Amino acid sequence: MKTAILVCLGLLATTTAVLAQQRLQPGLWEQSMTTQNEKVNQAMAQMQQQLASMPPDKRKQMEAMMAQRGMAMGAPGQVMTVQVCITPEQAARDEMPAREGKCKQTRSERSGNTLRFAFTCEDGGSGEGEYTLQSPKAHTGRMTINAMRNGKTERMEMQHSGRWLAADCGAVKPRP
Repeated sequence: MKTAILVCLGLLATTTAVLAQQRLQPGLWEQSMTTQNEKVNQAMAQMQQQLASMPPDKRKQMEAMMAQRGMAMGAPGQVMTVQVCITPEQAARDEMPAREGKCKQTRSERSGNTLRFAFTCEDGGSGEGEYTLQSPKAHTGRMTINAMRNGKTERMEMQHSGRWLAADCGAVKPRP
């Protein structure tokens, strides 16, 4: 009985050590996000109405431009997806790419398979959040963003998940 317990404890320690060493797989990722912010949901609804009212050729052009940037919108309050390219260097630093280089990570802490971070942006916004790695190819998490709009700070809560799609990022360029 004692031997079985020692073997189980050894396996648990090994599994914990492996989880603690997990890193994001470099390559193309799909990030799925839902927001809990009425103003953001209203803005998304307006964007969707504008898209729907465009002539078909203009709408296709706009959707193609968004797809080129790896973006797809769901209904307001539902999932929005974006594709991002994570470089080997970003994966080694446990770092998610910033929004087109306009935000900078100011704090990064790792505990087991959970990464906690904080960031500030050039436009005065800031935030914090965490990613929990289920594997090198999947994560879930949450984020709180304090955005500046018309001189006022708006708080937005976001739930997100990510899944690795491919080693080659294709047309999606890495962000700094």
